[in-house]
Amino acid sequence: MRGKDLSANQPKEEAMQSNLYETDFYAWTLEQSKLLKEGDFKQLDIINLVEEVESLGKQQRQELRNRLGVLIGHLLKWDYQSEKRSKSWRVNIREQRREILRLLQENPSLKPYLEEAILYAYESGLDLVALETPLDYQDLPENPIYTIEQLLSPDFPSEFNEVVMS
Repeated sequence: MRGKDLSANQPKEEAMQSNLYETDFYAWTLEQSKLLKEGDFKQLDIINLVEEVESLGKQQRQELRNRLGVLIGHLLKWDYQSEKRSKSWRVNIREQRREILRLLQENPSLKPYLEEAILYAYESGLDLVALETPLDYQDLPENPIYTIEQLLSPDFPSEFNEVVMS
């Protein structure tokens, strides 16, 4: 979230920190980490540090939406193109489920956001299907058709664990 314009009457140390933030983000993160470990809170670049911490939380929500979108897209392909089911689809579904569960385990406060995330992710899943298959939007349900339990269950759909040809 770099690029914020800071006030001209800020202290010199703060201006130097902000300049480093703009010119060498990695060096800025190392410096902020060092200052935190040393307890030198007066030297911290608070404005940019707050912005980055907020950004980290948003990234977790975005990762959840992205993974759900890929999962939903592959489940839709699995359901609507059963004759083309493949090992790669199965592996992708398993991977997305595993990573979503890991993300939720590491960030339990994301669980209440799951239903909303599915609504956003469904649109991405539809886009994936429209892009990767001959199916078009009108061939697919307009609204989400999978429950949270179904999306995260290793046994859904019922034929998911059967042998796949290609």
